[in-house]
Amino acid sequence: MEIRFMSIGSGSCGNCYYIGTGTYGILIDAGIPVKTIRQALKRENIPFESICAVFVTHDHADHIKSLGVIASKAMIPIYATKEVHEGITRNYCTTAPIEQQYIRYIEKETPIGFRDMNITAFEVPHDGSDNVGYCIEIGDKTFSFLTDLGKITDTAARYINKANYLVIEANYEEEMLAMGKYPKFLKDRVSSDTGHLSNQTTAEHLARNFNEYLKYIWLCHLSEENNHPELAYKAVEMQMRSYGIIPGKDVHLSVLKRATPSPLYHLSCNEKCEEC
Repeated sequence: MEIRFMSIGSGSCGNCYYIGTGTYGILIDAGIPVKTIRQALKRENIPFESICAVFVTHDHADHIKSLGVIASKAMIPIYATKEVHEGITRNYCTTAPIEQQYIRYIEKETPIGFRDMNITAFEVPHDGSDNVGYCIEIGDKTFSFLTDLGKITDTAARYINKANYLVIEANYEEEMLAMGKYPKFLKDRVSSDTGHLSNQTTAEHLARNFNEYLKYIWLCHLSEENNHPELAYKAVEMQMRSYGIIPGKDVHLSVLKRATPSPLYHLSCNEKCEEC
């Protein structure tokens, strides 16, 4: 079965990702304006009305701003853990509350069937009210999604290892953060075990734990102040090459832009074709 993926926004300015089949799709997070989401989908001939749900990773503003509008205007259910839903209710940055009839609760490590998808939320370490990644199985394909996590735990590593298609954070370049203008408390927060992953941490883990079933890697949630797409790509590429893994040959490697939608990836295509 075809899996289609697109990043609509990836970064502290707002996050939203589309995962779907040829007939329907879901969003992971909705921290950007609904108009922007609609326009990005329309450019790829994806009707907004084909969106059946939003699955939320955590309750920080850049992931949740538009949830209430999406729920009330488009009548789309919002899936999150109880703690995340409570955090969304408390967050003053949301543009509208989520009406009760559109609230759906999920539990970590409890798979739910959603049409052709089998979706499992799993714990990741971050400083939201609660924080999850998602593993989405469609047929014999597995898509793992991990953003906003301070370290790669055994649980996170298990879902990374399952993936054929992987979205994973590479938030900051360690030297840029250390030498940059952030105050010490913010540097400490970013680099903590409940903060974000550096280019170096992500690169080392991917290289050490690479397996032949992993076909695509997208690096996400890059910091505007403490990273550049070229640095993130190069960090992972060089580390992989040091282990004999060649991006572009053994695995596709891409960096998702912060405010520019990615191409729409058709992941049931010939694996040598990065996008269709």
